[in-house]
Parts: sequence; structure tokens; C-alpha cells
Amino acid sequence: MNGTRIRVLSVFGTRPEAIKMCPLALELAARPVFESMVCVTGQHREMLDEVLSVFGVTSDWDLDIMEERQTLSGVTSKILTRLGDTLEQAKPDVVLVHGDTTTTFASALCAFYQKIPVGHVEAGLRTYDRYSPFPEELNRCMVGRLAEYHFAPTAQNRANLQREAVQGRIFVTGNTVIDAMKYTVNDRPFACDALNRVDFSRPVIAMTCHRRENYGQPMEHIFSAVAALAHAHPEITVVYPVHLSPVVQEAAQRNLGGAENILLTAPLDAMDMHKLMNRSLFVMTDSGGIQEEAPALGKPVLVLRRETERPEAVSAGTVALAGTERDVILHMAEELLCDRARYDAMAHAVNPYGDGHACERIADALAFGFGLRAAPPEEFSA
Repeated sequence: MNGTRIRVLSVFGTRPEAIKMCPLALELAARPVFESMVCVTGQHREMLDEVLSVFGVTSDWDLDIMEERQTLSGVTSKILTRLGDTLEQAKPDVVLVHGDTTTTFASALCAFYQKIPVGHVEAGLRTYDRYSPFPEELNRCMVGRLAEYHFAPTAQNRANLQREAVQGRIFVTGNTVIDAMKYTVNDRPFACDALNRVDFSRPVIAMTCHRRENYGQPMEHIFSAVAALAHAHPEITVVYPVHLSPVVQEAAQRNLGGAENILLTAPLDAMDMHKLMNRSLFVMTDSGGIQEEAPALGKPVLVLRRETERPEAVSAGTVALAGTERDVILHMAEELLCDRARYDAMAHAVNPYGDGHACERIADALAFGFGLRAAPPEEFSA
């Protein structure tokens, strides 16, 4: 440490990471006990920059690694090479990484190579299937072995880590994505003009679908179910911000592009996505973060995957696993549209992921870990 200040370097590179790490970077920067620094890898370029702009966060280092059709091994090797130089310049006391991306794993490994403590934000999520989600499941497991500070969103995440006998300290903090929504959900017009023309007085369903394990037949089944839902219910509008992946773009246009009540848009920034969910009836997604975000807004979520690393929301009743079979997805979506009791049961369930104070708890935990606070923060409990 430099005197009584803790030098913290937050490293992230994708849109979901940025949404969850920007409020933490702002919290650290607001406290005199921390010297808060930010390094972005640029694993997602355009979408990452949009999020930084929404939160008013400026990066101190930009590794700028993104290239067309980049591979996982290419991303990993470039981060290891370029971040090493940054760590030598920044000389942080601790490196913070988030979640389960390739940026997360490579950055944690690079910090470990330089014997710099790693803090893992959103630690302890597990499916216990190494190929689903891929490569995220093994990324987060390996970071769990590298980290010295584990910031687990829920008590169940902590239990996963304890069962694995990870080293270091575990703190139950809630999820920083709930903190992020204080910055992003408002009544201002959408930045995406197409959304400003949507009639939200009619039922709107927000949708995302992009995961690698859904490429091919699972994605075809998902899109077929959505097309059938839109055809059977002309009163609804499905809004689908399509991921930049060429695989997803081609499949979405082929299956959904001709429907009058399906709106395909470019990827949305964090503020527009949160506002879209807030004004929608429910959400269909294969995303991980949206399973945490939508319940905070009282929106039921149908998860377009076979499993989830966020079982707390399933247990609470606000999320339901719809899988990737066409008829199951269609039945569950129509149930939410037509069965008011079923809809209300999901919409009014308690969000188990946070209370908007996760960033404060993480900052307090770091201060405690470095001996600048007498006691650890009080744990989050749903």
C-alpha cells in the first residue's frame, strides 16, 4: 500500500462485466482509502465502450485486444502478454476481476504470476457442467483457485466455495448488478430510436439469445418457438437485441426477420436494456446477468438453457428454466401470457440477488482485508 491507501486495479473487458464493475469502480473512487484504477481489455469493443459512457467511467489502461473472429486462446494469450506490462506500471495492491469471462480468467492468472492478490467479484456461481456454460464454468472455477478475496453474491455461492475448500476470505455481498440499476433505470427516452416507436401499452416481451452452447439446433428451436409465439399472439411485440456474433445474426434474420411483431435491433447499451426490461411484460433469455437484473424489476424470466448457475432465483420463483425445446418454450411463454396467477406468482417473488449495497460491502471487505477497517461488513441476506 501507498501509506494508508489501497491501490485497486479493476480489470474487465465485456459488456456484462462492465455493467457490474462500473458501479464498484465508482464506489472505490469515492472513498479516500482507495486509489481506484481501471484497465479494460476490450474483449467486447463497441458494447464495452457504451457501458463506460453510461456510467461515466474512464479507463486508465486499454489493452485493445479485440479482433474479428477472435478465438478463446487468442484472447487469453493477448491478455497475458499485455496485462503483464500494465501490472508492472500500475503496481496494484489487489486486482479485481468479475465473474467468468476469458478476460476474468486470463487477468486473474496474470496477476497470480506477479504474486498480486486477486479479488473475485461474483464468486461461487456453479453449474458443475464444465461445458455449460462454455467456457464460463471452468473460467470461474479456476479463478476461484487463484483468488484471495471471494465476493459471493449469495449464501449458496459461498457454500459452493466452501465445499470446494478454496483458499482466502469469502464475503457474501449481494450482486453489484442491482447497484448498477440505480444508474440505468429511468424515464428518459431510449437511445435506440426503434424502441421509442414501440407501443408499450401492448404486451412487450424482451428477449436475448447468444450463448455458444445454444449455437445450432438449440438456437433454431428457440427461434422457432418465438416465431410461433409471435404468430399466435399478434397483440404482443417481441423485442430482440441481436448479438454481434455472425452466427447469431444469421440465425436470427433467417428465423425471425420476417415477422411483423418481432423487432430485431442492434445490441443495446446497459441503460436501454434495463429500461426495456422494466417496461416489458416478461423476459426470455439465455443470459446469466439478466436472470439477476429482471427480478429486481419484478419481471418473470424464462431461461433458454438446460441449467442455470443461478438456482436461487428458480427457488425463489422469479425465474423458470424453459430449456431449448421448442414446444416447452412455447408452452411456458403462453402460460405467462394467459395465466394471470402464474404471472403474478413469478413477478412478485423476492429477488434473492441483492439490495443495491453490494459495492459498499465489497469496498468495506477490502478495507477490512488490508487492515484499514476493524470489522468485516455485515453479510447480504435476501
